[in-house]
Amino acid sequence: MKMAAPTASKAASLGCNNKPAFPELDFRSGARVEELNKLIQEFTRHDQREYDDQRALEIHTAKDFIFSMLGMVQKLDQKLPVANEYLLLSGGVREGVVDLDLDELNVYARGTDYDMDFTLLVPALKLHDRNQPVTLDMRHSALCHSWLSLRLFDEGTISKWKGCCTIADHINGATNYFFSPTKVADWFYDSISIVLSEIQKKPQRGMPKVEKVEKNGTIISIILGVGSSRMLYDIVPVVSFKGWPAVAQSWLMENHFWDGKITEEEVISGFYLVPACSYKGKKDNEWRLSFARSEVQLKKCISGSLMQAYQACKAIIIKLLSRPKAISPYHLRSMMLWACDRLPASYLAQEDYAAHFLLGLIDDLQHCLVNKMCPNYFIPQCNMLEHLSEETVMLHARKLSSVRSDPAEHLRTAIEHVKAANRLTLKLQRRGSTTSIPSPQSDGGDPNQPDDRLAKKLQQLVTENPGKSISVFINPDDVTRPHFRIDDKFF
Repeated sequence: MKMAAPTASKAASLGCNNKPAFPELDFRSGARVEELNKLIQEFTRHDQREYDDQRALEIHTAKDFIFSMLGMVQKLDQKLPVANEYLLLSGGVREGVVDLDLDELNVYARGTDYDMDFTLLVPALKLHDRNQPVTLDMRHSALCHSWLSLRLFDEGTISKWKGCCTIADHINGATNYFFSPTKVADWFYDSISIVLSEIQKKPQRGMPKVEKVEKNGTIISIILGVGSSRMLYDIVPVVSFKGWPAVAQSWLMENHFWDGKITEEEVISGFYLVPACSYKGKKDNEWRLSFARSEVQLKKCISGSLMQAYQACKAIIIKLLSRPKAISPYHLRSMMLWACDRLPASYLAQEDYAAHFLLGLIDDLQHCLVNKMCPNYFIPQCNMLEHLSEETVMLHARKLSSVRSDPAEHLRTAIEHVKAANRLTLKLQRRGSTTSIPSPQSDGGDPNQPDDRLAKKLQQLVTENPGKSISVFINPDDVTRPHFRIDDKFF
């Protein structure tokens, strides 16, 4: 006997061709995807800081102070380039803004030690006069690292920086000077200390209070108190190049998620050597290649929901996987860039998929740990996890397994941490709210003078460009005229 096909009304009642009556669930944890999305949104809301006019003025005052200080460092012995271009990034070295995984970094916490953090890349040397791919001396180094011979520079530069070099005799009898990241960092810290000591002998009204100056390996960390704000600046001495390194040339031949969204010229406009060596490298000689300038451009092509998932994932893992040291936020960022290449842009653009992206990033990270494989995005032949022991990767993989089993609970913990940090910040703000902070360049006169206008402009830039990185071009002989660049816009 034949069964009649169900009518349309019967099919509807059986749930055919309709969305299921039950909510979308994460198979592994059983968590409701809708709940995870809400938790990510809540985390984002608490993690993003809004700046009123007073806070914007304090940010500007601190930035002015740092740039004035660097101008004075240049004048000490004329080592730094006279007209320099700094890359100012929102977020400190500990936040994985640059690929600098240093063992010597002291632990600072937002809310407890600072309210806002920045990384400032300061070129000690610039090599900007070449159009062809830059060939570096990588014979003595691990992948993604290089030594830097001053033979690439003129005699005047060699004479200035001899004291910050290690010396090796060449086969033909000539002396070869290799720019030393550790010696450069020592010189930079000593110079900053001298300048700050001089500045503090003649304090000016409204000048930031220097609460802490510490050398963390090759990074100089300065915490400034300005009114009710505490700002951490991680200052990194770097070598700046225009163009692109030959070792990463093959990466340009591949297809990437940013194709057609930004130009190749924007992506390969320059790179850096930062003061960090490989795990088996010679600390006094070895620099690490950094593509921070390119990453600023690529960030423009990443969807808002994926960035929210990345920030939430970073907050979860940064403490959970801190000991023993193995995974940094920079590893997670690399995995996100690879995911952007791997997955369709239409999928990654979905606004309500933040939960899927968070779970995917955790899965990716666990996969990389178990296989002890995380390729550098720009130099894929460089595996950033190959130095880890089997015990370390399995320990962290098990920790991530606990996150994957209950992502909602770990998100709630991350939310509580960021709320606690914000409460600490607000408490200190209220304590200092009776003090108004004039700019160091004003005498507390007419509040409608240019400093106040610039503060409002800065506030507008911050609110219109959340999470973006800011490049600043400044002449140390004229610190009154800063020029902001957010991505490719000038202000």
